[in-house]
Amino acid sequence: MTRTIALGLLVVAAAGGACSKAKPVEPAVATPGFAVNHARAPLGSPIEVTYKFTVAADAPKFDQRYRVFVHFLDSSGELMWTDDHEPPVPTTEWTPGRTIEYRRTVFVPIYPYVGDATVRLGLYSDRDRRRLTLAGEDNGQHAYKVGTVTLLPQSENVFLIYKDGWHAAEVASDNAAVEWQWSKRDALITFRNPRRDATVYLNLDGRPDLAGRPQKVTVSLGDTVVDSFELASRGEVIRKIVVQAAQFGGSDMVDLRIGVDPTFIPAQTPEGGTDRRELGVRVFHAFVEPR
Repeated sequence: MTRTIALGLLVVAAAGGACSKAKPVEPAVATPGFAVNHARAPLGSPIEVTYKFTVAADAPKFDQRYRVFVHFLDSSGELMWTDDHEPPVPTTEWTPGRTIEYRRTVFVPIYPYVGDATVRLGLYSDRDRRRLTLAGEDNGQHAYKVGTVTLLPQSENVFLIYKDGWHAAEVASDNAAVEWQWSKRDALITFRNPRRDATVYLNLDGRPDLAGRPQKVTVSLGDTVVDSFELASRGEVIRKIVVQAAQFGGSDMVDLRIGVDPTFIPAQTPEGGTDRRELGVRVFHAFVEPR
């Protein structure tokens, strides 16, 4: 009996020794934060997300530029969409005690799910895929829960009709969630008059490199120009156009006109090919949000 107890003690001691050699838990380098302007968001709608990182007082110097990964998960933990991005202040410039806070506009995809979406985020390296330790509720993979968003049916939105001046919708070959429509020189979007102030969101890009010069985009309601800007380089932009109720006029339906100058025909550019369509801008999202 005594010998059995002694052997048991040796086993416990050996296990304790093994535990003491386990890799220590790395201290958190920062505490993440997440806030959203709409806790309940219909599918297809934009949400304004505020990200925040409070760097730990004893955080070591960041050895490289880390990216932020953001995962939106359904109730089963399945990934629906992401908002991975570079923080506006590179992590190589983060210092102990500093708070990094910024805002991004995220469009909720048209996904076959309504209900609560869990948001998890973290920091990872593009170089070696290493994830950093942060403070918060970890799922065991250095992905930290920072909040939830309740997704509502798309029927809650103002319904938009891509009327005249549009080419057929296209989908990215590597991501079915990314869809767009190219405009022609003039394109119309029609919707029911909200009869109150609203914000019109346009998420688009152009190809000034193929058009030969910056592309001027003019957004009008009737004869009233509500926004005008230039696309001087490639890359998506999000325009948020504040429209007063009176600017929508008195009709039941409203026509939003998007004009582009210059347009281009891909087959006539240095890139060549067989595409002879007249292309203006590529619209990923359009949304009307009454206020």
